[in-house]
Amino acid sequence: MNFGRGPSVVLNVGGTRYSFSREVLKDFPLRRVSRLHGCLSEQDVLEVCDDYDRERNEYFFDRHSEAFGFIMLYVRHGHLRFVPHMCELSFYNEMIYWGLECSHLDYCCQRRLDDRMSETCTYYAAEEPNGGPEGKGRRPPAAEGRKWLERMRRTFEEPTSSVAAQVLATVSILFVIVSMVVLCASTLPEWRAPENRSVEEQSRYTAESVREPSGIIEAICIGWFTAECIVRFIVSKNKCEFVRRPLNIIDLLAITPYYISVLMTVFTGENSQLQRAGVTLRVLRMMRIFWVIKLARHFIGLQTLGLTLKRCYREMVMLLVFICVAMAIFSALSQLLENGLDLGTKNKDYASIPAACWWVIISMTTVGYGDMCPITVPGRILGGICVVSGIVLLALPITFIYHSFVQCYHELKFRSARYSRSLSAEFLN
Repeated sequence: MNFGRGPSVVLNVGGTRYSFSREVLKDFPLRRVSRLHGCLSEQDVLEVCDDYDRERNEYFFDRHSEAFGFIMLYVRHGHLRFVPHMCELSFYNEMIYWGLECSHLDYCCQRRLDDRMSETCTYYAAEEPNGGPEGKGRRPPAAEGRKWLERMRRTFEEPTSSVAAQVLATVSILFVIVSMVVLCASTLPEWRAPENRSVEEQSRYTAESVREPSGIIEAICIGWFTAECIVRFIVSKNKCEFVRRPLNIIDLLAITPYYISVLMTVFTGENSQLQRAGVTLRVLRMMRIFWVIKLARHFIGLQTLGLTLKRCYREMVMLLVFICVAMAIFSALSQLLENGLDLGTKNKDYASIPAACWWVIISMTTVGYGDMCPITVPGRILGGICVVSGIVLLALPITFIYHSFVQCYHELKFRSARYSRSLSAEFLN
């Protein structure tokens, strides 16, 4: 240290004093403290700390003293843990101030910090950096363009972010409902009567169906969804990330079949190839049911379900493994007891292990259709064990999934409430 006198220095952190030698500060594990070693003037010192006492050679830091005490335990022993009864984010701010990162925390505390930050990241990430009064003023044209794109992105991605976003979301919901009603009505016998026509009539009907009311409504809905998807792609920040999002993939799967069916109709004309492609066309038209998932953009419940499945995929895989293992065991035993042994009464429903798997799955899930059931005494005993085992095995991972569902719901509810507050401010302005 080139500033100050005396063989030692004193750090005063929130009223708690720590004395160190000058040589220790040179390689001190905390970056902010080690910077004191290179200070050449009092001005340099005041850029590092909050105050300096020349007579005592004491450096004052207006920070949390108890948090710094735990940080000093890390300096001495190499283990960094949270302060009891202190907010994890507040302690993390103290760590950043002194020059530490979350990787310095012990593993258990890292998980606590990750969980805590996941609860509040949507709040901090969406705050505008220049939203206060000091951020007002004339911005360069590039900044104005970015701000306009950000507003457009939030309008299409966050239904509660503004009045325009709510209107857009309402219109999108109406189009989804209308398209679903048309899809359901198209399966009625009255609507399916033209399918019994000849090949020429069928091809002519398919070519002219677009000009009918149902075809016009379907074309309008597809046009709206296509325009919405294109605009959202244009205003997105990261185009590659936009394509990889599950909801956007579902939008593509719901829109593409319509254009494929139209192109197939145009290119095949009145050929008999259209008759062979009839099954394909019906499959493509039925894929419009994916439009229902578009409602996840506007309802917290569906968003919570998707986010829970995303976070609990390990628990879901574990649940499937439990079911598959139990299915393999009970199906083999039930086939052996009901059909494999020569007991005079053979149950033909259990003629094979794959056939017995169906009985195991409906028994473990307590559905019990009754289409097949054991008739021997050992088989019935095994059936009771199978049902009880299914209840126990299915209940084991449910607790983890439930807690994750509640956490995801509160996160999305918090974000929705924040955008509702911004919407109220827009109304007041």
